[in-house]
Amino acid sequence: MYTRPLARLIEELQKLPGIGPKSAQRLALHLLDRPKTEVEALARALIEAKEQIGQCSICFHFSADDPCEICRSPQRESRQLCIVADSKDLIALERTREFKGKYHVLGGLISPMNGIGAEQLNIRQLIQRAAADKPEEVIMAISPSVEGEVTMHVVADYLKELNPNLKVTRIAFGLPIGSDLEYADEVTLARALEARQIMT
Repeated sequence: MYTRPLARLIEELQKLPGIGPKSAQRLALHLLDRPKTEVEALARALIEAKEQIGQCSICFHFSADDPCEICRSPQRESRQLCIVADSKDLIALERTREFKGKYHVLGGLISPMNGIGAEQLNIRQLIQRAAADKPEEVIMAISPSVEGEVTMHVVADYLKELNPNLKVTRIAFGLPIGSDLEYADEVTLARALEARQIMT
């Protein structure tokens, strides 16, 4: 049905999250309709992003700088540390402009079925960071899925072992169980931050 280079382009586009065969075909045909300079600019932006963006050595958020802009900002509060599963969730929370503390990106969720345990995540680094920085509150901003609940409780247990008096909270949710943080609107996320609850 497709000439070989087009078929390969569609195949590669389908590897992107949320892109099915029809969307991949639509994107591929759109790119072919665009001027070569636009396609080259897109290709350069992809390669430059991959080459220049790494992870912050403190919070593990994607950044071209190390430490990242948030970690080195004097305006950010060190008293509050917000734990998120990945950079998508951090970006969603930053859009609310409500949280003034710092973040720690776990790099995923504990999922035994997928072979992901606590040791595959940035939990050890979190414990070291909490021991050094001594935050007053750690906020769990993790989607309330089965994996999210397990991850929150494991992390909370580690933190409580480190400091039994540490205040560990979780954000409230105006979202259905199983929904993803990144798809929540800014108002819902802002209210969830305000109505966070202490984890027991």
